Amino acid sequence: MELKPGTMRHDDLPMPINALTERVIGLAIEVHRVLGPGLLEKLYEDAIAYEFERAGIAYERQVVVRVRYKDTVLSTLRLDLVVEGTLVLELKCVDRLPDWEAPQLVSQLRSADFPVGLIINFHKQLLRDGITRRVNPHSTTLRRLSPRSSACSETSAFTSEPRP
Repeated sequence: MELKPGTMRHDDLPMPINALTERVIGLAIEVHRVLGPGLLEKLYEDAIAYEFERAGIAYERQVVVRVRYKDTVLSTLRLDLVVEGTLVLELKCVDRLPDWEAPQLVSQLRSADFPVGLIINFHKQLLRDGITRRVNPHSTTLRRLSPRSSACSETSAFTSEPRP
């Protein structure tokens, strides 16, 4: 796993977020162990959703968020999974992640005001080599959860789409 230089370290995250990411990674490893590398991303999404159900972990699939810029909504983006309302999980199955994937995850975290995100690339022979983790140090959620948080807050750029 890699952390973006200059951002928060893994140890700086509140324990519940650390425990959640570790649990999600463990479930992803189980999915990878059973299915192996190289299938369609949709199959891994189905399998990890199955594992979340069995583990009693709350999640949403294909979450549509509206991105705000100042006083207007620009457009929407779709997140593969949002776990326990705090973790963005992007699933991939590619030989090599493009250089823009990790920065894009950071932008998604900032736009949607989520504290942490994982890209899990199921194409790797060893799943641990396919895990990228990013932290959004600007997250109001992170500051609210962290015992070391500051009193300042920022306006969220996240507005969820109404659900039917």
